[in-house]
Amino acid sequence: MKALFKSGPQAGFELVDRPEPRTGEDDVKIKVVTTGICGTDLHIQAWDPWAQENIHTPLIPGHEFYGEVVEAGSLVRDVQVGDRVSGEGHIVCGTCRNCRAGRRQMCIRTVSVGIQRDGAFAEYVVIPETNVWVHRDPSITPELGAIFDPFGNAVHTALSFPLVGEDVLITGAGPIGLMAIAVARHAGARNIAITDISASRLDLAKRMGANMTIDVSHERMAEAQEQLRLTEGFDIGLEMSGRASALREMIDNMTHGGRIALLGLPTEDIAINWGKVVTHMLTLKGIYGREMFETWYAMSAMLQSNPVLHQAISGVITDVLPAAEWERGFEIARHGAGGKVVLDWRRI
Repeated sequence: MKALFKSGPQAGFELVDRPEPRTGEDDVKIKVVTTGICGTDLHIQAWDPWAQENIHTPLIPGHEFYGEVVEAGSLVRDVQVGDRVSGEGHIVCGTCRNCRAGRRQMCIRTVSVGIQRDGAFAEYVVIPETNVWVHRDPSITPELGAIFDPFGNAVHTALSFPLVGEDVLITGAGPIGLMAIAVARHAGARNIAITDISASRLDLAKRMGANMTIDVSHERMAEAQEQLRLTEGFDIGLEMSGRASALREMIDNMTHGGRIALLGLPTEDIAINWGKVVTHMLTLKGIYGREMFETWYAMSAMLQSNPVLHQAISGVITDVLPAAEWERGFEIARHGAGGKVVLDWRRI
C-alpha cells in the first residue's frame, strides 16, 4: 500500500510502498478515504524537539481519518464490513483505575494512533473495534468525517462548562478554535469573541458566528470587553493557542468566578498571575482529546440536529487535495492562514 512514512529520526516524510497492516482478532482494517492534517503531524514532519522526545521511528503518521471497513477480526461484534467510520485515536489499556471507572480519556497507558503506532496517512489503517466510530448519518461526507477528531477537541473544550447565556472568549482561531465558535453558539452562548493574528482566519471566525474578532497584533482583549459592554469580564475562556501571552491576557479579562478550559499545548513554561487566579476564584481546567465516548455522541447528535452547525463545521475545511499532493497540503497547513486541510487517498 502507499503510505507517508518516516523511516528514521530526521525531518520529512516519503510517499512509499509499505506492507498492509495485519488485522488482529479484536481489530478492524479500514480503507482510508480522507485524512486531516493536524498540528501534531506538522511537528512530526519537522522533527522538532517535541517530535524528537515523543516519536519513535519508523512510523506512518496520521490520526484524523474517515474510511470504510474492509476486514473485521474474529472477535469483532458490532462493526461490520462496509461501515463508514472515523476513529478515536487514543487507544487505552482498559485496566487502569481511570479505565475501570469509565474515564478512558484519562488512561495512564494511552497509545496514540499515528504517534506511538502506525496511523492513517496510508491506504489502510488498523485499530481496535473499541476505537471505531460508525457514522449512521448519511450527511457526514468523507471530508467532514476526516475531522471528527479535532471537532471532538472543540466539543470537549467548549462543553466543559455550561454556556447558556454566557460571554465566551476564545484565544486562537485555528481550526479547533473556529469550530469552538460554532459549538458555543449551538450551546447558547450570548457573546463570543476570538483572538488571532491572521486576518483570513479572523474573517472565517466572523462567518462561524463570532460576535467580535480581535487581532492581537494591535488590539487588546480589554477593548473587546468594552465594546461588548461586559462590565465584569468574560464568563468562559477557551484557550486554544498554547501561547503564554494569550493565557495571561485571558486571565486579566475574566469575571470573578470565571472558568477557563485549556486545550492549547504550550511549548514553554508559562508564568501567570496566580494571585488573580486565587482572589478572583478562577477555575482552570486542562483538556486533552475527547471524552470516550460522550464527546462522539454529542458531535454526531449536534450535526444531525442542527443544519447551521453542520454547515459551519464543514466550512472549516478550506483545502481538499489529492494525497499525492501531500507536500503542498502540509505547506498550506503550516502557513496557518486558512482552515482545515484534508488529503483524499482515493487520489494517489
